[in-house]
Amino acid sequence: MTENEIGTICVDTAIAVHRELGPGLLESVYEIVMAHELSQRGLPTERQAPVPISYKGITFDEAFRADLRVADKVLIELKSVEHLTKAHRKQIQTYLRLTGLKLGYLFNFGEALMKDGIVRAVNRLEE
Repeated sequence: MTENEIGTICVDTAIAVHRELGPGLLESVYEIVMAHELSQRGLPTERQAPVPISYKGITFDEAFRADLRVADKVLIELKSVEHLTKAHRKQIQTYLRLTGLKLGYLFNFGEALMKDGIVRAVNRLEE
């Protein structure tokens, strides 16, 4: 599967989870349910996936943790806040750059409508 095909499934899954659970729960709840649903849809999903960083020739394997890594191709960050900020958007871009992955999503489950809480981020992804 391509990144875009996986991404489509991720977006569909986020919308389905949001419809079922509604907005405003803790991020950890959405993380558990999203990982389960994505696995049920045939996509291997890792929760709290390490995002390594190199500094002066030293690699720190667990400098950051991404909420979900899907099929080793798509990174997902989950939020449950009133509004996304520029810092949230920069976070997903930074994680993509550090991991070398090409596609990521920021899902804000705090929005009344999930479609208003979806941010797609790319890192040298060929469309």
